[in-house]
Order: sequence, then structure tokens, then C-alpha cells
Amino acid sequence: MVGITSFGAYVPVYRLKRDEISRAWGTKSLGGERAVAGHDEDSLTMAVGAALDCMKQGEKKIDGLFFASTTPPYHEKQVAAMIAATMDLPEKTRTADFVGSLRSGTIALNSAIDAVRSGSAENILVAVSDSRMGIEKSQFEQLFGDGAVALTIGNSGVMASIEGSYSLFSELMDTWRVEGKPFVQSWEERFILGEGYLKTMEKVVTGIMEKERMTPKDFAKLVLYGTDGRSHANLAKRLGFDLKTQVQELPLDSIGNIGVAMLPMMIVNALCQSPPEVRILVANYGDGGDAFILKVTKDVERMQGKHRINEGLGKKTYIDYERYLSWRDLIALEEARRPERHPPSITCWWRDRKSAVALYGSKCKRCGTVHYPLQRICAKCQAKDDSEEYRLSDKRGRIFTYAIDTLTASKKAPAIVGVVDFEGGGRMMCEIADCEPPQIQIGMPVEMCLRKQIEKGGMHHYVWRARPVL
Repeated sequence: MVGITSFGAYVPVYRLKRDEISRAWGTKSLGGERAVAGHDEDSLTMAVGAALDCMKQGEKKIDGLFFASTTPPYHEKQVAAMIAATMDLPEKTRTADFVGSLRSGTIALNSAIDAVRSGSAENILVAVSDSRMGIEKSQFEQLFGDGAVALTIGNSGVMASIEGSYSLFSELMDTWRVEGKPFVQSWEERFILGEGYLKTMEKVVTGIMEKERMTPKDFAKLVLYGTDGRSHANLAKRLGFDLKTQVQELPLDSIGNIGVAMLPMMIVNALCQSPPEVRILVANYGDGGDAFILKVTKDVERMQGKHRINEGLGKKTYIDYERYLSWRDLIALEEARRPERHPPSITCWWRDRKSAVALYGSKCKRCGTVHYPLQRICAKCQAKDDSEEYRLSDKRGRIFTYAIDTLTASKKAPAIVGVVDFEGGGRMMCEIADCEPPQIQIGMPVEMCLRKQIEKGGMHHYVWRARPVL
């Protein structure tokens, strides 16, 4: 039996009310709010957040990692390999990137399912993440949101087995983004809905039901990708499903359309709400369609009530539209008068990759003292070359002390720099993310997160920071 064995999700804490966007431009508001990635976040950092959350929920040996996005930080460098290094996965782990389509996430899921069924892998983690942008004053600017989801596909401890799948392609210019352009473009809405979304999704859903000889009555839930509530409801009605009892709600009002992560996020929500032994029909859209039939097992109960997705959605910090524009580099701001930063040294980064990328310290074998970064000599007992590597990225800690820096060149000034004492030992000085100055306090529990420090010379430099525990 092959299926979903664990899941994780990451939603940024920052929110932008759509009324705030409409205020700036004097346009109609779509209502609700959208999740906004912080100034130091992108599709890679959010994917790492979801993947780490997924690994916490189910400790399994991962032998494959697939990354899916339409907004990867690199176009000629494998992002999945960077995520695998951050998570300290074995070197022999199979890695792959799936990009260029809103179906990238379900295409990656299909590939993971095929790999596990064939026996070439046992557990593959699929991390999907997106941070798309619509041009200013557009409907996309209000509609889009940021977020990430991670699912593990395996053959043991399955909480939702894959009973069937069905795919088709459709060549239609509905939404697209060309090389070197930051904004998503689209054709006329009625055309792309009528000739694209509605027709394709109806074909893929009826196709899988005919293939498996099932009807809408055989499913407890219908999980459909959708761009707006009206066309989503219209499609569900045309397919013969009950809107009140069967159709999974779109998260558009709370986090927005999060691109390739949209459908996986809805799958996670459906699994959190479904009892064992029911079936869920899932369908995704983007240059065609992918559909799956999931059967929920008793193992789903070990995740229900324990997952933090609702806590993540409940923790919010609202920002204004001007701050959003500055974080996305859409307006020019006067920079702090500081010497120009130089690109990070690739050689130094590679040499210190165990500490800098995977966040490893060292633990003395004689006295048990934990050091960060890796040290040859113990500061407490002076033992030399008698230590073992000790991972800190999965450890929580507490704020020992902090300083508020109002003179920093950060886009989120003032910045908070703190000293973190880890549970089990170890101390690290780093920036505190997702926290405002009035919120910080001594003893605050924190967890580690990967963030982007600087983009210089065509390189993205990532560092570990602490953030308040949800």
C-alpha cells in the first residue's frame, strides 16, 4: 500500500489585508487577507519550514526529496539539493526539482508514488512552495498568497493510500510568467475559466471516476484547486457533489492562492478533518489536470489534533501595503549609510557547510558540553579532538539575552539580535525572526528557521535564525 505517511505545512506569520491594498489604489477589495512571506523568506526557506515540520510529525528515513515551485530562487541550480543539505539528509538521497507549472506539486507527487511503487525508494518527501507576485493594482496582487506544504510518500504507516490516479494535459495560455519578469500574466478571465479551468477539471474528475467506476456518492470529500469561490462552486455542482457536505473550502480568504502549494494545503486540511475509511477525490489544475483517489486509514488519527497548521494560521502580524512593497523590492528606499556588502565566499561557505547549512555544533564526549559552531577543543574541560557532531536545527531554545538594533540596514528595522540557549546545551547568537520589539522577552521559547540573509552577485545567502515558538 502506497500513500501519504506524514505531512507538514508552513504559512508565514505576516498578513496583508486586501482592504489595505484597495485603499492604496482606490479599487474594489476582494475581502479577507493574504499571507505574505517576510523580507527574509522565499520559496526555499518556506519549503524548509514545511519539510522540518513534516519530519517532526513522522520520523522516517527519507531516501528522496522532490521540490516543486513556480518561483524557485535559482533557475540553474537544484533547489532540492539545497533543501536536502539543510535537512542533513544522506548524500545518496535522490533529489529533483519540478518547476514551470501550477501542477508541479502533483506532478512531483505522481513521480514519488511511481518511485515507491516500483521499489526504487521507500520514503520520498515532496516539498511544494510558492511566492508569486501580481503586478500592482491587479486582482492577482490581492489574490495571491505565500506558503508551503510537505508530504511524505511511503509504503508503511500510510494515513491516506493512493487508490487511483488520472492525468491529462491541455495547451492553453491562461496564466504565465516569462523569463526575467516578476509578475504573473493572464488572458481574459471568462475565456480561461470557460475553456481552461472548468473544461479541463471536469474532464480529469469524470475521467478518474469512470476509470475507477465510482460516483460522487463514493467520496466523503472533494478537494479541488480553484482560483475563486464562484467558479470553484460552479465546477463542484456540475460534477454532482454537495457543496455543504463534500466540497473542501478554498483557503483564499485566510492565506490566498498559494500556487503549487494550494492543493496540497487543502489535502492537509481535508486529512485533518476526515475519519478513517472514507475516500477523498483530489484534483489539480495547470496546463492540464491531475486527479487522485485517497482512502483515509486509521493511521491518520496520529496526526489529527497534533498538527500545528491551525496554530500557524492563528498567529498573525499585520503589515501595511508600503512595507509589502519594500519587502518585494517594488519601491526604492534610501539605504542605511554602510559600506557595500560583498558577495559571500563560496569557498568559506563550503568549508563551514556542516555548521552553516545543516546547523551542527559539537558535543564533548568527556563532559557533554555543546559548542556552536563546531570546535576541536572543549571550552569547559579542554579535551582536544574528542567530540561528536550535534545537530541544533531540530532543537528548541530560550532567549538568554537580546539587543534591539535600530541602525541596521535590514528591510525590517529595527532588527532583534538575541542569544539562544538550546535545550540539551549549546548557545548561539543570531537574529530573531517573525518578532516585533514589543514582543521579545528574556526566556521566550524559540525554534530555528532558515532565512535569506542577502542576495548579492547573483547568489542567495541563507542563514539560520530563531523565531518564537507558535
